[in-house]
Amino acid sequence: MIKVSETAKKKVSSLMEEEGFDPRNDYVRVGVKSGGCSGLSYDLKFDNTIGENDKVFEDNEVKIAVDKKSFLYLAGTTLEYSGGLNGKGFVFNNPNANRTCGCGESFSL
Repeated sequence: MIKVSETAKKKVSSLMEEEGFDPRNDYVRVGVKSGGCSGLSYDLKFDNTIGENDKVFEDNEVKIAVDKKSFLYLAGTTLEYSGGLNGKGFVFNNPNANRTCGCGESFSL
């Protein structure tokens, strides 16, 4: 399962509405792809369709879609949002990552 913090929930809902998505019915698609300074990077976008190879979760009123391959890397992860003057934006707290880069957008196992 992937968890969503309260601050991330608020920001996700706001951004979804700005981009024409419905936070009650549409999904945050979370994935992992090759690249980044640590080898793997996170991919985050909005989606309104589910594929047959997707796992779907709901936490803190946010619906999350993850393809099965990415889920192996993301199980137990918490999506957080850090705003403000020194904020980074969305941050993944991934217990599976052995190493992360300084920007928090890539990791390795």
